[in-house]
Amino acid sequence: MVDESTEITNSMAPVPAVEMAVQPSPVIGPKILLYSHDTFGLGNIHRTLLVAEALTGALPAAAVLIVTGSPVIHALRIPDGMDYVKLPCLDRVAAERYQPMFLSSWSDDVKRMRRDILRKAALGFDPDLVIVDKRATGVDGELLGTLAALRRLRRPPRIVLGLRDILDEPARTRRVLAKSHAFATIERYYDEVWVYGTPAVFDTVREYGFPEAVARKTVFCGYLRTGTEGSPSNGGPPRVLVTTGGGGDGSDVVEAYLEGLLGLPRRFALRTTIVFGPQMPEHRRARILERFGVMPDVDFFDFEPDLGRRYAEADVVVSMAGYSTVCELLSSGRRAVLVPRAEPVREQLIRARRFADLGYFDLIEPGELTPERLISTVLSALHRDPAPVAPVDLGGLVRVVTRARALFDGGA
Repeated sequence: MVDESTEITNSMAPVPAVEMAVQPSPVIGPKILLYSHDTFGLGNIHRTLLVAEALTGALPAAAVLIVTGSPVIHALRIPDGMDYVKLPCLDRVAAERYQPMFLSSWSDDVKRMRRDILRKAALGFDPDLVIVDKRATGVDGELLGTLAALRRLRRPPRIVLGLRDILDEPARTRRVLAKSHAFATIERYYDEVWVYGTPAVFDTVREYGFPEAVARKTVFCGYLRTGTEGSPSNGGPPRVLVTTGGGGDGSDVVEAYLEGLLGLPRRFALRTTIVFGPQMPEHRRARILERFGVMPDVDFFDFEPDLGRRYAEADVVVSMAGYSTVCELLSSGRRAVLVPRAEPVREQLIRARRFADLGYFDLIEPGELTPERLISTVLSALHRDPAPVAPVDLGGLVRVVTRARALFDGGA
């Protein structure tokens, strides 16, 4: 017979205490949303990733969400603490004209989708800070509804516009800014404007006629240091890197270089790396490889996600003059021959001329590109020590972090 009272008593005996490890509460950092419209080339997304990585490095608990139309975002390294929302791709078909890159027959639908995705991502993420790259209103005004919705939140985020040093020639840029009501949008929705440049190279505020209310919000941060540093020469043949960014309109530069290289006497030994870029049309890439693909000491790559490593290894770089390219060159201290594009916007041409005038790089004007001229300029750069020039301000990322912290703290 079972003594139920004993069984009950035993079952209610005290349980020995178990020492439990107390888990610390996770540190909750700020949420930062970055918008990068990305319609041509790789500059916008590279700049956005540089800024995002600087912020997560300085604010380890921060959560970063990038909303981008870049067609190559999936191939780039996304650091911890960061994720992205992909918008349907747009392509720049002319100055200030954009169409879907792949779904061209459904332009209105694609643009509406982009607006809807932007709004839902921003409101769902509920950021503390929003950083918009280059376009205060977004492409074709796609950001306006999102900006208005964010400002209506009970706890609205701080909103910043980040601008590269040069947008286009001043007269055209002033017309575009007026037509898009950019200044009115900045005054209404934005807390600050960060210019990733210095007035010593290009005075963005003066050249583009910023009104006083916008000028007061503007901070010149300096150019963005990429972390790329040149490596010592390995003692072998001089190394030349040829890259044209996204490559969408860079095949002429690549072909001119290879044509010039083909005509060199054998005593000129060069080791060349060609990076086509993911947006170079397939038929142009195929034409180059058909003619030059078997040249000795020339390596061809479609895309290089860690292009900074290639800059660091090169003795001379042949490139266009996009913002990210110039930041890589300034950070690595590489000698360079710039062949900028001049259409549909003149941003690269203005930038290349300014830095050439300051003694940083060699310049070949777009209408003066020939194989002979390009290869002779490369050889000249290889056999010339870099000219001593005043260092350009590369403190942009440090100041971005400083300004972000000030905004989080409620400062101005």
